[in-house]
Amino acid sequence: MQVTIELPEDIGQKLTTEWRDLPRAALEALLLEAYRAKKLSAEQLCQLLGFESRYDLDGFLKQHEVWLEYSLQDFEREADARARLWQQRRAEMEHDQSEERPRK
Repeated sequence: MQVTIELPEDIGQKLTTEWRDLPRAALEALLLEAYRAKKLSAEQLCQLLGFESRYDLDGFLKQHEVWLEYSLQDFEREADARARLWQQRRAEMEHDQSEERPRK
């Protein structure tokens, strides 16, 4: 979907002096409000703004004094993923060590 905003020329010029990329600034403002109103998820916001990680999104939100929604379920899901990855990494390290040992 494409959205067009018409502004009087003098107001458009004034806003452009504040925000060089006025269309991007308007998009960001709209998406921030939609996120605040819980109409967009953090994942959707990341996608629409072209961010590759939640870390990038967190920095963007902090710049605009909007705080990342982070629930207990998010924390638990990330803790489970971290535990699985750590177990996988430990298994890989043990496997690598066993291959490095000289055979008798």
